[in-house]
Amino acid sequence: MVQVCLNGPRGAADGASVPLTPEAMAESAAGAVAAGATDVHVHPKTPCGQDSLSPRVVAATLETIRARVSVPVGVTTGAWAEPSPTARVARIRSWTSLPDHASVNWHEPGAEEVAAALIDLGVGVEAGIWSGTDGAARFARSPLGPQVLRVLAEVTDTSPDTAEDSARGLLAELGSAFGRPVLLHGEDDGAWPVLRLAGRLGLATRVGLEDMLLLPTGERAASNAQLVTAGLIQYGTAGRDASRP
Repeated sequence: MVQVCLNGPRGAADGASVPLTPEAMAESAAGAVAAGATDVHVHPKTPCGQDSLSPRVVAATLETIRARVSVPVGVTTGAWAEPSPTARVARIRSWTSLPDHASVNWHEPGAEEVAAALIDLGVGVEAGIWSGTDGAARFARSPLGPQVLRVLAEVTDTSPDTAEDSARGLLAELGSAFGRPVLLHGEDDGAWPVLRLAGRLGLATRVGLEDMLLLPTGERAASNAQLVTAGLIQYGTAGRDASRP
């Protein structure tokens, strides 16, 4: 599986290619799916470009994207969108339109409560385990671990020289991950080495303007669709190389 991450916490300062409105997100998602993405991860945003868990904002984003694509669509529940764990859970329980899945960063305060609320609503949980945090240790102790949809192993090391080693270390920390599928991805300059490692290991991955603004050539990406096209080539080539005797 190759997921497209449309925008993340990025804003207008990151360039016009980053989709910030529901209409722009839907257009970008449609292009990315046409290019081969099989799942969508998006950060719903207020009109001023801030990540939001507001039921109105989430519903508008999901409904507009789903009018253009038929693949699963997931959203963030990052603490930066709502710092209070209690308020975050209340926001989620007030959603009038439910995503197919939502990411929960396990190192953040309130992760267990947020994940439990999502599971109660029938929303798949992507357990976000960031390198450099205690997320993997917390997840290993979680009674909710066996119930998550998948694990998002996020490598926060942005060095192209060390990101792959950091990814291998994170995977070792995760161990069996309760037998749940693992999606491995990186950030910025570390994103492409980690994506190629995912291809060699046969793990799901993601690509998009949330994770990287540049193509493997170092050129600025014009769209999420362009990143998906490049990502599938990098992912597939790495996988074929790994299978050679």
